[in-house]
Amino acid sequence: MSVNLPVVPTDEEVEIRAAVRGICESFGGPEYHRRIVAADEPPRELWGALAEKGYLGINLPERYGGGGLGMHALQAVGEEISAAGCSLLLIVVSPAIVGSILTRHGTEAQRESWLPGLAAGTTRVAFAITEPDAGTNSHNLATTATRNGNGSYVLKGTKTFISGMEDAHAVLVIARKREDDGSLGLPLLMLVDTDAPGLEKQFIPVAVRASDKQWQLFFDDVVVPADRVVGESETAGLKAAFDGLNPERIMGAALANGTGLRALKLGSAYANERKVWNDAPIGSHQGLSHPLAQAKIELELARLMTQKAAVLYDAGAPAGEPANMAKYAAAEAAIRCVDQAIQTHGGNGFALEYGLTDMYWAARLTRTAPVSREMILNYVAEHSLGLPRSY
Repeated sequence: MSVNLPVVPTDEEVEIRAAVRGICESFGGPEYHRRIVAADEPPRELWGALAEKGYLGINLPERYGGGGLGMHALQAVGEEISAAGCSLLLIVVSPAIVGSILTRHGTEAQRESWLPGLAAGTTRVAFAITEPDAGTNSHNLATTATRNGNGSYVLKGTKTFISGMEDAHAVLVIARKREDDGSLGLPLLMLVDTDAPGLEKQFIPVAVRASDKQWQLFFDDVVVPADRVVGESETAGLKAAFDGLNPERIMGAALANGTGLRALKLGSAYANERKVWNDAPIGSHQGLSHPLAQAKIELELARLMTQKAAVLYDAGAPAGEPANMAKYAAAEAAIRCVDQAIQTHGGNGFALEYGLTDMYWAARLTRTAPVSREMILNYVAEHSLGLPRSY
């Protein structure tokens, strides 16, 4: 298989990035983000503006109304949104995770039913895998799906830290099939309406000041029709689930990269303007210039790995290793960029008007979610280096 990594951005990518940046800036960038967070509102206006131009379904197949440009284009969109100071976490979930899973594993009827809305941004679907007692161990899920007499399933269990439920129309849930003998079988992926009887959600307060919220979900005998089970067969669930996790890592990396870009832009601008000693800008001192330069290098390396992961995923090549590495590198780079931007600002770095404190928890979150740094290191140690499994 021959795969080319487009190191030099195409004219199309340059235009996409400029257009997305322009839309975000027209809303006021970070000012818009602060306003909707204060108003406790989801970013519907920004979502709608980007969706109207086709940027939120840019990765999905043209046959279903998408842009047909794959994850490489969607990660560029996500990076620009984040770099503009906006938050749109549902882009990681709805078009990237759910859209990718349905494209690769949905039945034709499911693709025709769901993908046009996902591509247009008019349908928003959340993703529920994490559980209170399972965490990163997706093989130990306790949420169950039991077939009833008419062929549908009854869903029972709890999910936690589920993003964007406040503005989603449906949620793609991963559950374990309960066999006739009571044992738990292979995972199933099920599309559940957010207003389905028996589904309740509870808000989880977190430190991150984001317009997209976190929720705990309770499924109390929620009935799911058989045609809402994703895949041609019940055995497709596990592969489909893991095929959705690589886009999640790629988009998580893209948002972290965007945060890093914005932090470096603010830090460098301040270092060029601020004067304290000898009427020289503080950026002329290596104590500040070198850490900013190091952060820039690490960020550009992370961006390159993110692009590589996206291109490999689009080509159908193995993308688990680069997707995990991209998410790891982007998280570490974003944290360094934001931390150094705060340090460069000195005391002003903690003043709300400079906008850096809003970025810190968003950057720090990426070290833990959607997959922790430690689990990525476990993956690389085992799968890339062939070392014994440690957990």
